Amino acid sequence: MNLLRLIFRELVGLFVDDEKLALAILAVVGACGLLVRYQQGASITVGLLLLFGCIGVLFASAVQGARR
Repeated sequence: MNLLRLIFRELVGLFVDDEKLALAILAVVGACGLLVRYQQGASITVGLLLLFGCIGVLFASAVQGARR
């Protein structure tokens, strides 16, 4: 039973390790979702915003992690 608990904690830790990164990605995805909902015909623009927004957040998180 302890082994299952340890495995579960490790799996959760993979997704909740960096709270700021997770919140920033959720903010980018949420903003893109709002743009898609309220702006018609801009799917390519929103897709590019989603791509480069997530890459930018990941890059900023990596730079911040390297400074620690």
